[in-house]
Amino acid sequence: MIRTKLHSTNPIERLNGEIKRRTDVVGLFPNEASIRRLVGAILMEQTEEWTVQRGRYMTLETLAPVCDDPIVSLPAAQPD
Repeated sequence: MIRTKLHSTNPIERLNGEIKRRTDVVGLFPNEASIRRLVGAILMEQTEEWTVQRGRYMTLETLAPVCDDPIVSLPAAQPD
């Protein structure tokens, strides 16, 4: 089960495509800080999506059997 999730790079490719799409819309950035803000915001959005979709990709629970520390806990979801 874990091997099939590690084998696929689709989530990373999709993330890279989204970063490219959103930076292409802007075109020319005034400075390096503005690029970092945009890409950082995209990465935060993606992290939130992956956190909500716990069963879709690798989670702490699915990695627990191969982990040195068998105690796995997730923080409680915070309402928006």
